[in-house]
Amino acid sequence: MGNIVKGGEFLIREIPANEIFSLEELNEEQKMLRDSAKEFIDREVVPQKERFEKKDYALTEEVMRKLGEMGMLGIAVPEAYGGLGMGFVTTMLACDYLSGATGSLATAYGAHTGIGTLPIVLYGTEAQKQKYLPDLAAGTKFGAYCLTEPDAGSDANSGKTRAKLSEDGKHYIINGQKMWISNAGFADTFTLFAKVDDDKNITGFVINRSELENPESLTFGEEEHKLGIRASSTRQVFFNDMKVPVENLLGERNNGFKIALNALNVGRIKLAAACLDAQRRILNHSIQYSNERKQFGVSISTFGAIRKKIAEMATGVYVSEAGSYRAAKDIQDKIDELVAGGMDHQAAELKGVEEFAVECSILKVFVSDLAQHTADEGIQVYGGMGFSEDTPMEAAWRDSRISRIYEGTNEINRLLAVGMLIKRAMKGELDLLSPAMAIGKELMGIPSFDVPDYSAFMSEEKAIIANLKKVFLMVSGAALQKYMMDIEKQQHLLLNASEILNQIYMAESTILRAEKHSAPESIEAAMAQLNLYKAVEKIIVAAKEGIVSFAEGDEQRMMLSGLRRFTKYTNHPNVVALTEKIAAHYINKGTY
Repeated sequence: MGNIVKGGEFLIREIPANEIFSLEELNEEQKMLRDSAKEFIDREVVPQKERFEKKDYALTEEVMRKLGEMGMLGIAVPEAYGGLGMGFVTTMLACDYLSGATGSLATAYGAHTGIGTLPIVLYGTEAQKQKYLPDLAAGTKFGAYCLTEPDAGSDANSGKTRAKLSEDGKHYIINGQKMWISNAGFADTFTLFAKVDDDKNITGFVINRSELENPESLTFGEEEHKLGIRASSTRQVFFNDMKVPVENLLGERNNGFKIALNALNVGRIKLAAACLDAQRRILNHSIQYSNERKQFGVSISTFGAIRKKIAEMATGVYVSEAGSYRAAKDIQDKIDELVAGGMDHQAAELKGVEEFAVECSILKVFVSDLAQHTADEGIQVYGGMGFSEDTPMEAAWRDSRISRIYEGTNEINRLLAVGMLIKRAMKGELDLLSPAMAIGKELMGIPSFDVPDYSAFMSEEKAIIANLKKVFLMVSGAALQKYMMDIEKQQHLLLNASEILNQIYMAESTILRAEKHSAPESIEAAMAQLNLYKAVEKIIVAAKEGIVSFAEGDEQRMMLSGLRRFTKYTNHPNVVALTEKIAAHYINKGTY
């Protein structure tokens, strides 16, 4: 299994290429699952795109039932409860290839298999798992997850929904309201959160709508009319003296916030996966359209401005895949290690995902931002036609917009990733302080003027990554020293730090993927090099904005000089040549 890496550790140690996993390494079983998922979507979903856009909720439910019959809803559910019990990478793969054609199905699938099912897998008692999971895995019942309220979005613990123990002690009586509940229109199994009496934290419960003593105690608002994901059922949910048996309490009383957070950690990395095939499909449409569309007597794919877009979109897909599958395998390895050490699978899965919560937030932000940008560029490649409902780009753009909001907004996730890193450092779980202090000493010393030997494949790129990590440690270390415990209030600076963090993780993942699976003159190497160049530029902007905002005088001058030193290339890549090489490859191939 090699070295089991710790969450966030990529910042403070050099990760060798043989320690990361990527799509090139799928086994035969995983390739078969990927191909059957893709074939299903091309057959059952793509021809029905118009019906999804016309809010055909029954179609979404029908497709979900078919996925249940194929076993696709039970991939992450243990075999003992009717699922397939497959590993974390395989669950990512299914999410990836089932989510690309329409955001409506992607949302229904993600809400059901993720936040709708996982809390029961991870926190359910044996009796609860036996009762609820077989139906959820088979798709004979669908799941919904009720957390958000009108006044409790990102601040989930501030919800007003209340649970009170009945006088005979046999039921909780629940009153309150939830909103933006995916699958609410056709779900039967609801995981919901409420505060018992005046508890500090929320508590989780699970119920089947069909088993309620009084069906009228659970009511629903009308379907919400949304910018995108139009055939995804989204309703308000109202609890009116709803009686829930005491044995339906999920996990422990007062522990619902933890359940919600851990379900969202899994949801975040799965959301990144759900954006991958959407990017591939947008890219493929763009390549095909640009090859077919003629202007001035030639295909528009011959124009440099279009070629630049295609190259950058393709690079974005490669980068997104690299980070997503690297983290998925790290999580899986951690789970396997804990199980091998005697921990039960439920606890191991929780711990495994929690270990990589920083990476889950990084991926959620980076890939969802990129998916929206890719859809936007897709519209641009199509020109005026891209704005029309008759082409696939308009729906793709609307669908991609929600990804930056749900599972915690991207802003919340940016703050979370840096905040979690700082907390780990404070607890002594991750030593960020020693390397940060070493960088301070390095800045005081005389820089080396030796020209390094970069003849080995990807050696300069890896040296640059090592230096970019120094930028993060230099900037965040100095900001932490200045603001100490008040750092959480400095959201501007945390957002800058997060941009540096995200770019480092994704660029490193891509370089290691290319090093492990490709040759020096390959397209993959070109994409890794192009992405790194762009990442360096973004890091310079974010770091400089931070430095000039919180440091003054000599400290500011020294850090700006450090920034120049740590973002310096010995051999700059020819950006236009790399772009042209990538564009030519995919335009000639006609697909990603």
